[in-house]
Amino acid sequence: MNKNNEISGDTYGKVFVITTWGTSHGPEMGVHINGCPKGLKINQKDIQKEVDRRKPKDPKISTTRMEKDEVLIKSGIKNDKTDGKTITLIVKNENTRPQDYKNISNAFRPGHSDVAYFIKYGNSKKNTIAHETGGGRASGRETVSRVMAGAIAKTILMKENKTEIFGYTIQIGNVKAKNFDKNFIEENPLRTADKSAFPKMMKIVENARKIGDSVGGIIEIIIKNPPKGLGEPVFDKLDAELSKALMSIGAVKGIEIGAGFESAKRNGSQNNDQMEIKNREIHFLSNNAGGILGGISTGEDIIIRLAIKPVPSIAKLQKTITKDLKNTEIQVLGRHDCCLAPRIIPVAEAMCAIVLTDMLLRQQ
Repeated sequence: MNKNNEISGDTYGKVFVITTWGTSHGPEMGVHINGCPKGLKINQKDIQKEVDRRKPKDPKISTTRMEKDEVLIKSGIKNDKTDGKTITLIVKNENTRPQDYKNISNAFRPGHSDVAYFIKYGNSKKNTIAHETGGGRASGRETVSRVMAGAIAKTILMKENKTEIFGYTIQIGNVKAKNFDKNFIEENPLRTADKSAFPKMMKIVENARKIGDSVGGIIEIIIKNPPKGLGEPVFDKLDAELSKALMSIGAVKGIEIGAGFESAKRNGSQNNDQMEIKNREIHFLSNNAGGILGGISTGEDIIIRLAIKPVPSIAKLQKTITKDLKNTEIQVLGRHDCCLAPRIIPVAEAMCAIVLTDMLLRQQ
C-alpha cells in the first residue's frame, strides 16, 4: 500500500517482495527487494551479468538505444553478502531522445498503452505516458528493474535447490525451431537453440525491418530441478502465479504450460502423466503437465511457452486518433526493437525466478 492507502501495481510478492520504479526517459530505473535472506553471497558482477543479457545485441533486431545499465547497489548488500535489510538497486537512464516523440505527442500510438492509460487516468499525474516521453511506466525499459531482482532470486534458487532457469526462441513469424542445441542459445542474437532455423528466422526479422514493420514470436522457458511442493491452493497455485507474473510483461499475449493448448486435442489416456516407482521415488513417464499438478510443483521440469506480440512501434503509416479525439495518421519513428522475443527471455526468466523464490520462502 502506498502513502495514500491506495493499492499499488508496482509491487509483487508476499515474502520475497519487489517494488519497481522509474520511467523510460526519467533519471533512473530501480527496484527495492524485501524478504531476501541474510548472508546470501552475491555481488555487483552477478547482477550485472543478468542485466547485460537484456541489452540489445544486434541492430537488425533490436533498438539502437544503447544504455550502459551499470548496476548500482544502494543498500542491502555489503562485502558481497546480503545484510538482511532492503536491497535497493538502480541503473541510470543516460541515452534518452525525447525529440523522437515530438511529432506524435498528441496522438495515440496503435498497439501501445497510450489510449488505455488515457481511458483509465485521463490527463492526471498517474498517466505517465501523457506526461513523459518513451512510454512512461508502460515502457519495456521498465523490465530492467525486474531483471535486477531476478538475479537475486536466481541466486537463492541455485543455493537452495540447484534450480536452473533458461529460455530460448522456438518461433519467429511462421518459422519454427525443430532442433535443440543449448550451447547455441547465447551465441546468436535471436536466442534460438536451432542452428538450421536461425538464418530463416533472421531473414523474417530483417525483411520486416526493411519495410518498416515488426514481427512476433514464441519463447520457451524451462525450469530444471525446481523445488517440489511449491504452490498454495486454491488461488495462489504455482501456475496461476507464474501466469500472472509473465503476463505482466508488456508484450506477452499468450501463455501455455506443459502440453498447453495441445492437450485440448487429446484424450485423457494420451494426456495423463502416468507414474511408477523407481528407487523408492515417484517417476513420471511423461511431462504433459509441465511440472505442475493441482497448482503444485512435482519436481519435474516446469515448461512454459509465451506468445510475444510484434513490436507496436513501426514506421508504417497507421490510422489513429488524437488526444482531442480527431482522426489522424502517424508513423512511429525512433529507436525500437523489430522483434522482442530474444530480449524478453531474460525478463521472463527473472519473473519465473521471482515467483519461485517467493513461493519457496513462503513454504519455508
